[in-house]
Formats: sequence, C-alpha cells, structure tokens
Amino acid sequence: MISSLMLRISVLILITGMLAGIAMGMTQSFTLAPAHAHLNLIGGVLLFLFGLYYRLVPAAAATRLARVQCGLHIVGALLFPIGIVIVLTAGPSQEIYPIAGSLIVLAAMVLFAVVVWRTAKA
Repeated sequence: MISSLMLRISVLILITGMLAGIAMGMTQSFTLAPAHAHLNLIGGVLLFLFGLYYRLVPAAAATRLARVQCGLHIVGALLFPIGIVIVLTAGPSQEIYPIAGSLIVLAAMVLFAVVVWRTAKA
C-alpha cells in the first residue's frame, strides 16, 4: 500500500534528520543545517502528509499517478538534501545535485496536486 510505504520511509528519514541535528549540536558545527532542515521537512514531514492523504483517500492511492508521485518524491527528497551537503562541502561547482533534487521534488508536488484535484471531494 502506497500510504504505508510513504509513512514508513518518512519516519526513517525523520529519525535520520534528528540524528543529524543531534550530531550537529554535539559538535557545535551547524554548517549542514540547511541539509538537515530540508531532509526533515521535505523527506519527513511532507512525505508523511502525502502518506496520510493516500490513507484517507484510498481512491487516490490506487492510481498509477500516485505511485509515480511517491517514487519521484522519495528520490527527490533524498537527492535534494544530499546535494546540499555536497555543495556545502565540495563547493558551488556541484550545484547540479540540489538543483536536480529540488526539481524532482517540485515535479512530485505538481503530480500530487493533480492527484488531489482529481480525487478530493467536498
């Protein structure tokens, strides 16, 4: 079930983000804070909200578009913060990674908007 996949992955990502935040606090090195924030919000919170929607609206979860949206978002939600880490550690010449990740997340969000528009009933 797509909602279960999204919910499970989101909590794993949130735990990873929390551990990264704890590590930054322990070392007092907050250089990677932007990656930590994007990992938690895009990978954890937003993915969890998608999972809840698909759980509440099973007709939406049953569509092929939902499966594509899920896969895209998971890939983008991981690539985006990893790309931010690469840029912060290797320099701006590596900007292609967070750019690609952000565009993938945007595409997934647009697909989710289409799913919601088609399946949300008043």
